[in-house]
Amino acid sequence: MTEHEQQQGALELATFAGGCFWCMVKPFDQMPGIEKVVSGYTGGHTVNPTYEEVCSETTGHAEAVQITFDPAQFPYTKLLDIFWQQINPTDAGGQFYDRGSSYRPAIFYHSEKQREEAEASKRSLQESGRFDAPIAVEIVPATVFYAAEEYHQDYYKKSALRYKYYRQGSGRDDFIARHWNSARDREKLRERLTPMQFEVTQNSATEPAFRNELWDNHEEGLYVDIVSGVPLFSSLDKYDSGCGWPSFTRPLNDGTINEKDDLAHGMIRTEVRSREGDSHLGHLFPDGPVETGGLRYCINSAALRFIPVDRLEEEGYGAYRKLFDEEK
Repeated sequence: MTEHEQQQGALELATFAGGCFWCMVKPFDQMPGIEKVVSGYTGGHTVNPTYEEVCSETTGHAEAVQITFDPAQFPYTKLLDIFWQQINPTDAGGQFYDRGSSYRPAIFYHSEKQREEAEASKRSLQESGRFDAPIAVEIVPATVFYAAEEYHQDYYKKSALRYKYYRQGSGRDDFIARHWNSARDREKLRERLTPMQFEVTQNSATEPAFRNELWDNHEEGLYVDIVSGVPLFSSLDKYDSGCGWPSFTRPLNDGTINEKDDLAHGMIRTEVRSREGDSHLGHLFPDGPVETGGLRYCINSAALRFIPVDRLEEEGYGAYRKLFDEEK
């Protein structure tokens, strides 16, 4: 993307280094407002470096991801939140199993506004007391970004099993789980959520059928994750399934949810969880309307917050208004 294109259009660039770039694509990919995520090299002194050259620690480049995003749908501050939760921000010498300057963590800013937001985010993380050591991530101007070889792009899709074991074996997943889903985090959520919201989202409880807030809501608007605020479903895809819980034929964006096997209670089901908030939402069943694909996302009202169309702008979701305008 050229500087002219950035000025003329709504899209912007964000560039982050967080160790092995294989592990830094999926957390951002397919989120609403994310146009693409490219693995590559930046911050060095050679032209068109290869993977082998970067790994030799002689080019000065770091493995990084460059994200093209729509700030109206997914602001830079939310990208920063995701970034911090993927790395060990106190380790300047690499990330987890991968050592050396090519694996150093860094934020490469593309504007003064990004620099200010990155610095503020870093200070906030340091002051939070979440980590005992100083936050060591450098915040530096973006330079030329070179896309990595094709076999490195979307690695989590091309080699899903190896990607999974690499994340686990490197220690990244364990570190994230220990530092970002702690007892303190849960207690903060308990203070913010109602008892039912907490039990549903954090302990996978199920609210009573037909006795919940949104099962028979017929207003136009968005249904967002009660924990993270990410838009998950739209009234355009909601229908009356007769089950007593809000039912949808599809999510607003596939990248906002995760699906997991659920073998609890002697049943084989597919659990639906929010990707960013990692909260339990409900279950997915294959008994939805055939004309829309045959799926039914059966979701707890307690996991959602409904935002009517006429309040989208004031709630910060104005970019989604066009979905409802196009339908008319």
